[in-house]
Amino acid sequence: MFRSLPVTGLALLLTLPLAADDKAQPKNSTPSATPAESLKVMKDFKAELLYSVPKDLEGSWVNLCVDPKGRLITSDQNGPLYRITPSALGGPVSDTKVEKLDLPLGGAHGLLWAFDSLYVMVNEDVTVNGEKPKRGLYRVRSKDGGDTFEKPEFLRALQGGGEHGVHAILPGPDGKSLYIVVGDATKMVEPLAASRVPKLWGEDHLLPRMPDGNGFMAGVLGPGGCMYKVDPDGKDWELISTGYRNQFDAAFNRFGDLFTYDADMEWDMNTPWYRPTRVCLAASGSEFGWRNGAGKWPPYYPDSLPAIYNVGPGSPTGMCFGYGAKFPAKYQDALIMCDWTYGKLYAMHLTPDGAAYKGELEELLSGTPLPLTDVVVNPKDGALYFTIGGRKTQSGLYRVTYTGKESTEPSKGGPAPGPLHALRLKLEALHKQDSKAVETAWPYLGHEDRYIRYAARVAVEHQDPKEWQDRALKETDSARAINALLALVRATGLDPFHHPRKPGDPVPGRALQEPILEALEHINFDKLSESQKLDVMRVYAILFNRTGKPEPAARDRLVKRYDPLFPAKGRELNAELCQLLVYLEDPAVAGKALKLMEDAPTQEEQIEYAKSLRVLATGWTPAERKEYFTWYLKAANFKGGNSLQGFFKRMKSDAVATLTDKEKEELKPILDAKPLAPTPIVGKPRPVVKQYKLDDLVPVVEKGLTKRDFDRGRRLFGEAQCFVCHRFDNEGGAQAPDLTVLAGRYSVRDVLEKVVNPNKFVSDQYAAVVFTMKDGKSITGRIVNHNGDTITVMTNMLDPNGTVPVSAKKVDTIEKSKVSMMPEGLLNTFKEDEILDLVAYLLSRGDRDNKMFQK
Repeated sequence: MFRSLPVTGLALLLTLPLAADDKAQPKNSTPSATPAESLKVMKDFKAELLYSVPKDLEGSWVNLCVDPKGRLITSDQNGPLYRITPSALGGPVSDTKVEKLDLPLGGAHGLLWAFDSLYVMVNEDVTVNGEKPKRGLYRVRSKDGGDTFEKPEFLRALQGGGEHGVHAILPGPDGKSLYIVVGDATKMVEPLAASRVPKLWGEDHLLPRMPDGNGFMAGVLGPGGCMYKVDPDGKDWELISTGYRNQFDAAFNRFGDLFTYDADMEWDMNTPWYRPTRVCLAASGSEFGWRNGAGKWPPYYPDSLPAIYNVGPGSPTGMCFGYGAKFPAKYQDALIMCDWTYGKLYAMHLTPDGAAYKGELEELLSGTPLPLTDVVVNPKDGALYFTIGGRKTQSGLYRVTYTGKESTEPSKGGPAPGPLHALRLKLEALHKQDSKAVETAWPYLGHEDRYIRYAARVAVEHQDPKEWQDRALKETDSARAINALLALVRATGLDPFHHPRKPGDPVPGRALQEPILEALEHINFDKLSESQKLDVMRVYAILFNRTGKPEPAARDRLVKRYDPLFPAKGRELNAELCQLLVYLEDPAVAGKALKLMEDAPTQEEQIEYAKSLRVLATGWTPAERKEYFTWYLKAANFKGGNSLQGFFKRMKSDAVATLTDKEKEELKPILDAKPLAPTPIVGKPRPVVKQYKLDDLVPVVEKGLTKRDFDRGRRLFGEAQCFVCHRFDNEGGAQAPDLTVLAGRYSVRDVLEKVVNPNKFVSDQYAAVVFTMKDGKSITGRIVNHNGDTITVMTNMLDPNGTVPVSAKKVDTIEKSKVSMMPEGLLNTFKEDEILDLVAYLLSRGDRDNKMFQK
């Protein structure tokens, strides 16, 4: 539910709430929730603190729902349920009434009023009213709208708990069903009445899987967090979507599309497998690729779906659409989302994009501390209510209303989805056994829209592969053939992690391996787009993972075909080619990969190749072995999440296991050596070229963004150490904003201004805090953890692990820093021509085919 420790963000500074002037309240003040006047609220909106929860008596609230009479029901994370009658709009907040419900239920992560009942999802191990409810779904009927309740009915036990356990309940758009949200520590419900997700999932790693560097959930296999459709009596469960880490809540838009806000794994930061918190369209049959440790699928894998929007680091909690709120239409139609870590209430504005959507994120309000847990619209008064709390922190109930002059009449719905949306729904209706599915879906396997291709393939996978395997093998259209073969590989082979095989057991799908390889050879790889090439690599990976190594003749053909293509231009394709050639034991792959590691501008890219090379036992020269293990001495100084060094330890151990005794002896000085002194990820220290001024640079750059060099721009982004803090195109740090979306928001002048004058505007989300101590000293940095009276502060953005402990007892005041943690003068070591390549890269969204790079 909440970010696992170590935690990033200001929201954990729970003993030092900021007052309206951004300074700490007196230490002897009565503990209370953050005052409403301390919150930063969007213009023309008003926030009120209705109730500050007495923590010792009523706990820490994590959930909300609305009963038929407009009262709120909430749950203490570790205690009972409460009913809240909010004060009238415009009336004194002291009129808010809170009463404990006389029910033997609590520790709930999910609450919903529907079908004349209160549904409760018990997640925590608690004792309430002398009883200890089992984890799972309960229904409590009420004949009078929630004034009194009947005896709770236990509908379904769920094997999950803790903060990655069983979470939200929401009403289905058909008015006849419920939807259930569970995290990745919850076991799959069995038996299922149905599954829109083909039951073909696997770890599907071509090379040996690598669990978390600290052993977190090391034995847990995919597909991870799930969403289910359930009847009101909790009897029939249908699997809708899988592959999440820890999505706490979900919401339907008015067009029947389901969205969720999934958590990141902050211990993975600065690795190639890190995935930021993200908003996902939970389409029928969808898989989002959560796997333990280093196994998380990248967003380009065709057997999964990408995010609608990557938010960045944080802790997603409650969410809802603004329907029913007396807000301007834009905010009625917005997806309202809570971030516990950073204390932010977001408004995500969604617009149709092909068969799916694209999003734009806006900050509705924020505060410090403001650990948001849930949010609802109360249809009785049209106000938005949210709670803060969790982990036994100070809790409170707030109300948000609109005070401006725009119309608050019910929205007419905003832009409606187009014909591709209707086509997706038509294909999703075939996500079951259906005699017409193959004929209907097949033409769309090569559709240019990814969601259409995905929906079509899932429809095909639900049918008996004997009915369509010959068609897949003979398909002549390359785009359709790739996805047809992907479906065939998944439908006929079984992942060995999920279905362990004993020596001598028959390998499912093995007989089809050679025909599939022949079909893949008929595809003209050179004429494929970059994304199609990646899709082909994925088919090979799943094929060999599920059906075993190819015969020697086939292996030789593959090496002959793909060795000349490595290295390619794109980072992602290089990663996939590298692991395929390592798997096939190409004798040339080690030297090529080492050269890529040497030139890579990010530690993520270096780690990607090193991870693949760790299991290569053949084809090394002594010099290459030495170079590879020397890299670990450099990597010991890499910066990242809490599991980074643990991952390196696992990688090195795997690599050492491939050595002969003689090689171990020869390499002993390097294997036993101490880490090297810190060095730049790429390049050497650069001399100052010029002290650039904004007005001098803007006209030069505006006129010069043609015939630029994508790869040099990416390399310069690394040499400027931008990748250390910023993400771009799914690589880089998470201590600063993701810059991939710059092109859609900022002009050339805006981009240059943020680099040349970083202190002109400092984002609240990434701002530093100045601690003034009682002895007069000051410490400036970002809070990364809070444990008891000790606050851990990162004082250097370029060194996330270089932290300073601050004793809360010794703090006099805290205030937001007016100075950006981004250093000044980052462009001063570059020539104008280099700045042009760098800015073009920044504005490209990671697309090397952008017109700025056309020669």
